[in-house]
Amino acid sequence: MKIIPVLDQTVSQSEFAQMIGVSEARVSQLVSEGVITRGDTAAGWLVAYCERLRDQAAGRMGETYGLDLVQERAALAREQREGQAIKNAVARREYAPVGLLADVLGRAGGAVVDRFDQLEGALKKACPDLPDEAKTTVLRVIAAARNEWVRETAQLVAESLDEMLAADEGEGDVLDALEDVPE
Repeated sequence: MKIIPVLDQTVSQSEFAQMIGVSEARVSQLVSEGVITRGDTAAGWLVAYCERLRDQAAGRMGETYGLDLVQERAALAREQREGQAIKNAVARREYAPVGLLADVLGRAGGAVVDRFDQLEGALKKACPDLPDEAKTTVLRVIAAARNEWVRETAQLVAESLDEMLAADEGEGDVLDALEDVPE
């Protein structure tokens, strides 16, 4: 068994590897990663190595390993909160999938447009003596109503999207605050 040197002395990589119970290759990797500095004392290496282990255990090694535990926890909490909000909205009958809403609006709009398109023929049949000027006025009013319906629907969608985007930006502030909370 080799005697461990005094901690205020410099040590070789093989001596440090024996001291902490890892391979010499792992110590070499710690040097190349900048965790420990070549030429530092055994105490300096030991402190740096322990700091690295504490950071790994606390989940603060996200940049090195591609996973930031604090951010992952915040993302999970957000997804859970959004999922619960959707469940609550469904229970209150305030939520429907976008695809379903689009289908319903498309069918309803198509049905109304079909009826409007049949109006000119129905007017001629029901009121053959109606002057062309009156027919034109009725058709213009119907066309204006259809166009206004399209404008209002588009405006409602745009406003709803703006509200959703504003809500998402506000949630970013909450997530930032969550990241500052100590574990």
